Order: sequence, then structure tokens, then C-alpha cells
Amino acid sequence: MPILELLLRLMLAFLVLLALTRIMGRKEIAQMTFVNFISAIVLGTLGAALAIDPSLSLLNGLTALISWSAFTVLLGYLDIKSKKVRKIITGQPVILIKNGKIMESALRKVRVDMESLSSLLRKKDVFAISDVDYAIFETDGSLSVMKKTAKQPVTKKDLNIPEGPYTFPMPAAVISDGIVNSRNLEKLKLDLQWLDQQLQAANIWSLSDVFYAEVQQDGSLYIDQRRDDSAVQR
Repeated sequence: MPILELLLRLMLAFLVLLALTRIMGRKEIAQMTFVNFISAIVLGTLGAALAIDPSLSLLNGLTALISWSAFTVLLGYLDIKSKKVRKIITGQPVILIKNGKIMESALRKVRVDMESLSSLLRKKDVFAISDVDYAIFETDGSLSVMKKTAKQPVTKKDLNIPEGPYTFPMPAAVISDGIVNSRNLEKLKLDLQWLDQQLQAANIWSLSDVFYAEVQQDGSLYIDQRRDDSAVQR
């Protein structure tokens, strides 16, 4: 195969795969169900064949890629519209622990042993099965866990601590590695003058001394200086 044709095929395969995966949506990456897994394997195989297989014409390779992508999109549409089709294609979540009791039949059904279950629980910061009220094995292979009431973390509501009110919906970085994030300042309706005043109030006179600064929900400014032992809350 001539080198120019190889480069053309590689570039074309990359661009087509990028376009098709964008069309099919982020679910292909974020939620790897059985269909998504099969789709990813087939698309990768077809893309590789289009790129380096000289016996496969560009037209046939593109047709195969587009047809398979269209089929995957169609299955996704049916998955949204029909509960029966969704059950066949993606399956259903399975309860592995119910009311604190391990469902042995459910474990056998999904082929999960106790070591695997314990590992999945540890990833959810649960180190004792006795702490779990419900554990549900999701269709993408992840585990959703609800701890028993006595093991759940205490909230402000439990302690009768009033919320906010918050000045901003979520924290936002305004300085990163000594560089001001003007876009975030603008979104927060703040300016460099306000930022300078906050830094000076913390006895910081140069942006180069700041590694990271973040505006909190209550409007205060968290400052982390380049010296590792220095962190200021304004």
C-alpha cells in the first residue's frame, strides 16, 4: 500500500470514527453496557480495517462504519422508547444486598463472588457488609450502595445547622498556578480590583506567590500559596 494512501486511510478512519462517536453520544463512553461494549469493539475493528486493510475499499469501509453506527443509534432510540426493548438490550439492575441480607441467588445470577462484592463495596468506602442496607448491581457493572441509617454521615439538617444562603452556586477557581482566570471572574461578576483587595488582605502582594485561589459558595476566597505550608481562607 502506498504511504500516501495509508496516511489518507488513517486520517479518514480517525475523522469518521470521531464524527460517528459524537453522533452516537457520550453514553458509549460513560455507560458501558453490553450493547455499548459490542459497539465499541466492532467500531474499533472496522476503523482499523478501513485504516490498514488494502483489500477493503474506502467505500465499503465507510459504508460498514456508517451502517453499524446507524444500527447502534437505532438500538439506543428503541432503548429510550420501549421498556421491553431496554430490558432485552441492557438488562435490569440486580439487588445483591437487601435489608442488610446478601442475596445469594442474585450473586449467582450476575456471577459475582463475595470477594468481588467486597471489592466493589470498598470502592464505595464501605469496608463492612454489615453497614449496608441495599446494594444494587447496575447494568454497567457498577455498584450503588445505600448504607444503614446508623452508618450514614451526619448532615447539617441532622444537627439543625441552617444552610447558606450561598452567594455563588458552586466554587470556582480564579487563580491557577499564578495565572488569573478572567473568565471565571467575569462569570462571578467579580473583577481584578476585588481579587487584589482579597490578596492584600491576606498579606499577599504578588500573583506569583499564589499557586491556587478559589472563590467559595459563601463568597470567601480560599488561597493556596506556593509554599506548601501556607493556605489562607478569606
